[in-house]
Amino acid sequence: MTRIAVLQMTSGIDPLHNAEVLTGAIGAAAMGGAEMIFTPEMTGLIDRDRARATPHVVPEEQSPVLAAAREAAAGAGIWAAVGSIPVLREDGRWANRSFVIDSNGAIAARYDKIHMFDVDLDTGESWRESAAYAPGEAVVTVDCPVGKLGLAICYDLRFPALFEALGKARCDAIAIPAAFTRPTGAAHWHVMQRARAIEASAFVIAAAQVGQHQDGRETYGHSLVIDPWGDVILDMGGEAANLAFAELDRSRITAVRAQLPSLANKRPIAQ
Repeated sequence: MTRIAVLQMTSGIDPLHNAEVLTGAIGAAAMGGAEMIFTPEMTGLIDRDRARATPHVVPEEQSPVLAAAREAAAGAGIWAAVGSIPVLREDGRWANRSFVIDSNGAIAARYDKIHMFDVDLDTGESWRESAAYAPGEAVVTVDCPVGKLGLAICYDLRFPALFEALGKARCDAIAIPAAFTRPTGAAHWHVMQRARAIEASAFVIAAAQVGQHQDGRETYGHSLVIDPWGDVILDMGGEAANLAFAELDRSRITAVRAQLPSLANKRPIAQ
């Protein structure tokens, strides 16, 4: 059994305040016996006002949020999957980047969100992530306390090819941190997260943003942990930020793959 912690946040426009919340949660997760903590997309900053956000989007080596997370993980002796932090790339574009930090505070993996959230919803909400962010290109996995962990972020959830690649890599778990809108969350969050767990015969760990944010947006919450059969073993609800714990039974992966060996049975589809 592997004990993990999941942080549901209401991140704001001040990275230093967000870092304080994050480091407090890392310490609490370790005190609660977790070997690893998972946090949402945009853990370090949520601000749709790009002019106001720009001074806070810096190269990763200058990020106070990343530095604080690394120091806290090392101090607590715990791994941390920081859902994402906006960072400045060398070419001047921004990246929506996940970090996996080991228990010594070293960066074990990085993943840049591949699919940009460019949508116009019937509610009147309009989002153009690609206006500031450059998409990533690489599929990323990393060995950590939950086994082989595959990385994805939020809108990536809707693109099966990424998860087919993570399934082929035989991931034991997939992290899908998010900041889902309320309308899309109510419609699609649970069913798609459960589908991804079933397809990969793997655990899905989806830490989420929740509630009313300082920049005016609202997020859906309902941070989830789902087992390889598709059963929800943790749902943190859609009301409040919080820290919760879950136990991952790694033998469940073997049992599910023995019953339904869909990964082994998969065949190429002719175009």
